[in-house]
Amino acid sequence: MAERPRFLDDLAGVAGGALSALTGLRDEAESLVRARVEETLRALDLVRREELDAVQELAANARAGQEAAEAKLAAALTRLEALEARVAALEPKPQVGGGPGMVV
Repeated sequence: MAERPRFLDDLAGVAGGALSALTGLRDEAESLVRARVEETLRALDLVRREELDAVQELAANARAGQEAAEAKLAAALTRLEALEARVAALEPKPQVGGGPGMVV
């Protein structure tokens, strides 16, 4: 088997080093871009998806609680109206006109 020329070994070493350096540069560029984007998002006062989801869940829970309270209130008002009607039916009605012994 023929030996590879030393030139090819050197070229392979340089290529490997270049790939390693390019990988490092790519990672550095990604980090810089990510930092700039996050800085811009903070400057624009935008929120992250997780925070938005948490606030939406809180709002949904509050809405459900409010709807339950409104349903309870409506039931209580209906019951109050029924009780008022029963009390009104039990109260004696004032008589109009003169009865025996009344001076007109």
